Amino acid sequence: MELANYINYAMKSLLKNPILEVLQEIKITKILKQSNFIKRDVGYPPFQIILHFLYMLVMQKRQSSFIKQSDSAFGKDTYYRFIKESRYNWRKLLLLSTTVLLQKIKPLHKSGEHRLLIIDDTVEPKRGKFIEGSCKYIWSNKEHRTINALNIVSLNYADSHSTFQLDFSIKMNDSKRKEISEFTTKLHHRSNAYKRKSETIKGKNTLAIEMLERALDSGVEADYLLVDSWYAKPNFIKQSNELGMPIIARLPNNKLIWNFKGKHKTLNSIYDSLKNIRHKFSGKHGKISYKFFDKIVDHAVLGKVKLVFLHTGKDLLVFISTDLSLPAKEVLATYKKRWNIEQGYKDLRNLFGLGKEENRIYEALIAKITLSMFAYNIVSYINRIKHEPQTLGELFRDLECELESLAISMQLFIKILTKISEIQNVVKDNKNFLQIIAVLSAYTKKELGFMCES
Repeated sequence: MELANYINYAMKSLLKNPILEVLQEIKITKILKQSNFIKRDVGYPPFQIILHFLYMLVMQKRQSSFIKQSDSAFGKDTYYRFIKESRYNWRKLLLLSTTVLLQKIKPLHKSGEHRLLIIDDTVEPKRGKFIEGSCKYIWSNKEHRTINALNIVSLNYADSHSTFQLDFSIKMNDSKRKEISEFTTKLHHRSNAYKRKSETIKGKNTLAIEMLERALDSGVEADYLLVDSWYAKPNFIKQSNELGMPIIARLPNNKLIWNFKGKHKTLNSIYDSLKNIRHKFSGKHGKISYKFFDKIVDHAVLGKVKLVFLHTGKDLLVFISTDLSLPAKEVLATYKKRWNIEQGYKDLRNLFGLGKEENRIYEALIAKITLSMFAYNIVSYINRIKHEPQTLGELFRDLECELESLAISMQLFIKILTKISEIQNVVKDNKNFLQIIAVLSAYTKKELGFMCES
């Protein structure tokens, strides 16, 4: 065995990069090719640039800091050009990679646990007047007022242990800062970026159904789709059913949207007519006690559906399930898991740079949001396959520290060896010393993807 092979073999068990291991496990190079991330005759491999972006997110480094502190970083223009490239299919990259990760965790899934798809939207504040895709007036539930922001509609996967980001779209309303025709980049009508840009004017329900359809076509498996009252409209639920996806949703108490067959047509009148079973079941959520019961009713568009009425003493909440066999208690317990997505958004903002894209060009925004979700999925997967799962925040900090410590330690070690090699007697007595340094340096760069100076 050659000297280089001996060193590689010895280091393989010691120098491990969890991020790179996951990327190799899901065959990322194949996914990149399928998503049109193909290297041109000149320039750097897309895989290497994406790997650098992942490190920036996991190590919470700004692009300028990463370039300054890493020997292997590319010039800033390389990263800017990459995220603005219109040929790349960022949606496919996220969806295909997540589908493979979900297949990997499938054996860990326990029977009886529901696998869920969740559709929701989040609002990311943007102050700039020229940020493409942003709108002047978008309602923020957090601030209880309209703000200048991006409205991101997303599709997520959740089970009892993990959450993964599958797909997203940016939705613009009538208060958009820029018309699509005024966006900076002029795109060919057949390019991936043009198709992505064109969807901004579609309705939320249309975007949601399209995302659901793409996920199911990609092989994502789930038991139920959860949505809030915004999406819970008869036509949306019907389309979801036709795709083979049962739905659990909270209904808006709006008699113009929800009107049922029979004597009692509105949600309030159905509830009032069932006085004898109103207190059939009781439950508690924190300090809030509530009574609930279920009733199967007929709807003109959906046919038979199950309604679950929950009353807290102050408010009446109504939930719908297209799976008639699901008990009322399980309908409520399953819908509660929709809040997993809120924790997912919080982690994306606090740990993975969502909302801090620092770009105003639409294509670059799509790329940076995708990279944030891609990094989130990788860390979520690493957490899932560990024997002792942590919160995502704890694992994130561990990975950040581990990657940076490895890079700095190996760089210092190689520098020490280089200093030793400058002593003439050492080099004279050991002809392989310089070769050892070269092999160590090359292997470290290959396994970590970069070298860190400080």
